[in-house]
Amino acid sequence: MTPYRFIGKSLPRSEDARLLRGLGRYTADLAAGDHCHLYVLRSPHASARIRNIDAGAAQRCSGVRLVLTGEDAELAQLGSFSSRVKRTAPDGSPNFEPAYRVLTRGRAQFVGDAVAAVFADSFDLAKDAAERIAIDWEPLSAVTSTARATGSDMAQVWREAPNNTCFTYELGDRARTAAALARARYTLNLDYPINRVLAAPLETRAAYGSYDAGRGSFELYAGLQNPHYIREELAERVLRIDGNRLRVVSPDVGGAFGLKEAPFPEMVLALVGARRIGRPVLWVCERSESFIADHHARDSHTSATLGLDADGNFLALKFESIGNIGAYISYNGLHSPTNNLGGLSGLYRTPHIHAQVTGVFTNTPPTSPYRGAGRPEATYAIERMIDLASQRFGFDRVDLRRRNLISPAQMPYATGFVFTYDSGEFEKNMDDALVLGDWAGFCERRKCAAALGKLCGISLTNAIELAAGPVTDPFSESAEISFDSTGGATVTLGTHSQGQGHEITFAQIVADMLGLTPDDVQVRYGDTALLPHGTGSFGSRSVVAAAVTLERVSRKIIERGKTIAAVHFEATVADIAFESGGFSVAGTDRHVSLRQVARLAHTLRHPDLDGECGLSERAMAAPASATFPNGCHVCEVEIDPDTGECRITRYCVIDDVGRVINPMLVKGQVQGGVAQGVGQVLLENIRFDDYGQLLSGSFMDYAMPRATDLPDIECRSNEVLARGNSLGVKGAGEAGTVGALAAVVNAVVDALAPLGVEHVDMPISAESLWRVIESARASALGQPGFVAEIRPAPVAPRMPVPPAK
Repeated sequence: MTPYRFIGKSLPRSEDARLLRGLGRYTADLAAGDHCHLYVLRSPHASARIRNIDAGAAQRCSGVRLVLTGEDAELAQLGSFSSRVKRTAPDGSPNFEPAYRVLTRGRAQFVGDAVAAVFADSFDLAKDAAERIAIDWEPLSAVTSTARATGSDMAQVWREAPNNTCFTYELGDRARTAAALARARYTLNLDYPINRVLAAPLETRAAYGSYDAGRGSFELYAGLQNPHYIREELAERVLRIDGNRLRVVSPDVGGAFGLKEAPFPEMVLALVGARRIGRPVLWVCERSESFIADHHARDSHTSATLGLDADGNFLALKFESIGNIGAYISYNGLHSPTNNLGGLSGLYRTPHIHAQVTGVFTNTPPTSPYRGAGRPEATYAIERMIDLASQRFGFDRVDLRRRNLISPAQMPYATGFVFTYDSGEFEKNMDDALVLGDWAGFCERRKCAAALGKLCGISLTNAIELAAGPVTDPFSESAEISFDSTGGATVTLGTHSQGQGHEITFAQIVADMLGLTPDDVQVRYGDTALLPHGTGSFGSRSVVAAAVTLERVSRKIIERGKTIAAVHFEATVADIAFESGGFSVAGTDRHVSLRQVARLAHTLRHPDLDGECGLSERAMAAPASATFPNGCHVCEVEIDPDTGECRITRYCVIDDVGRVINPMLVKGQVQGGVAQGVGQVLLENIRFDDYGQLLSGSFMDYAMPRATDLPDIECRSNEVLARGNSLGVKGAGEAGTVGALAAVVNAVVDALAPLGVEHVDMPISAESLWRVIESARASALGQPGFVAEIRPAPVAPRMPVPPAK
């Protein structure tokens, strides 16, 4: 029986009252009307020297207030953007970190590289003036291919990084993994790409900068995930000023997905322009511009090898991957390919795992974290290999997973490869998902589909992710709870919201901790002037980190309230008890509510109150340990072999996100995450030609998932409380995406398995599926196929895995 009144209830989002009525406050909404507009001129070449740049004609255009190039004296004195994650080059030295400037100087390194900035009275005037900037370009050879970037015949992005190699990174025991693979009864290898994608949030990136000449301070308004981190990066490393001279405010954010946790050149340009011109500056990214100006995500090429014994026990997994980091290293660019490799263990007992990742430079936009940030890739590796082993060696997919699952009795479980799981009921998740997805009824549905000439496939995918990390030392978070003289409570957080519903979520938590109602609580975030420290929202961390901190602040509020109540009752603090939102004197009927105590705190004067007025407390805390949300996905697809059209007919998820604060919001997070995973598998793909030109530069070429591409996604929770925090929460923001890549691909391959198809690479378009099917049919008839897009092999009869001894 839960002791909470509001935690666990599906309360409607309080922020929707304004967001759904057009009353949101996004970056562009804050422009005062006297501002200038910024337009950024970008390189049309993937690699080219700038022999000369002449901005004189643009500067003379009507309404133009300022034109900046990389040669501007003030910009030249600024620092460059830094990389938070450091790795080592192949020779053991620190990885090369190229200068990532506000405006490039001397050479452009990707299509979209910022070359010049025009500030004018209107956006159209700035854009028109930019066309009059004369640039003498010397185009050079470019490299865009992830798999071939290190080739000796490829163009070099940076001479300081031979073979375009930024870093190499290893985890695990190479020798023991190789030995285990050598003695394995069954081994299999799979080479595959993870395609490049774009975050494409509903609200494009924007920046509104102003400068107070009297105080010598800046203000930046931008939709961000982590305002405090951005302030530190811009102030200390780029502008080279003290942080107290830069206020960063992140108002409403219309989606972020990892893109908006990085600093970008346009933010600095808006601030510098505001100081030079003496007026605020607004920049709003055009949608077509975002395809070349935003950081991209994913983009790797991997070779994975799995070894099993005769009974189907996993012995070893080898993972070798090349990660594309683009032309420059973004703020967290080295995070995604290296920092979540622990997920390769999955939910299974695999004694030996070795991973090696090589980061490569290419003439493409930098890559940044995107929903999951390496977690979906890790799950994809192990879950794809399990299905391939089942198909190739005749194991039953469910039995093979069941045999290798970690049991609740083994918790906490050290995987031997980075992670130690604190809790989980993995087999129960799987069993519940089999029931929810009607696994038993699939054979009949497949027969019905076949009668209509359709191919039908189903998959079962187990997923786990690290949340509220890093795993060894979780980030801290700040929070404040303050009561005004009327007794109203305001919660201020260092986390932020990009649409997850944090306002009602944290109101529910504080209401239960202090005996209030959610309507009593106002939630604020996104302003560096409100709290001195904040970490932000990413990596499914917010509810865990903020809950830990709010609990500490709530205890301080209660202790302070006891002192105030004791003064009011003329009693000792030891005699004051707090319960059900109020304070009472033990053994009496004397009682005062927390709201009344808050009002008294502004009027009472007594030595025991230490001269402090009001009721307000602040704290900074970090979770004792990271958490591991996990779950099981069942996906069913139907393919028309004549057209290659793939339709997802059924999708269900059993998720363990620990204690569920708001079931409705968790369901929405899971469904949204699944949609983004489906989008990457079936629709989304950033593609370049050999010259580095973007071939998918609009939503006409870069398809996004729509409601018609998805079935009704069924979600149910299996609440297994985390052991590292008192609420038992684990985090839910990335859960859907982490399992979706493997779930959809495995279902598609299962549908094609009767044709002898073992694997299909992402993205799986209708055309690529049609070609695979036609090639498989041709191979079966002994005729030449289209291209080598399939790996044909006889489909072995299914055999159950022997029971564990």
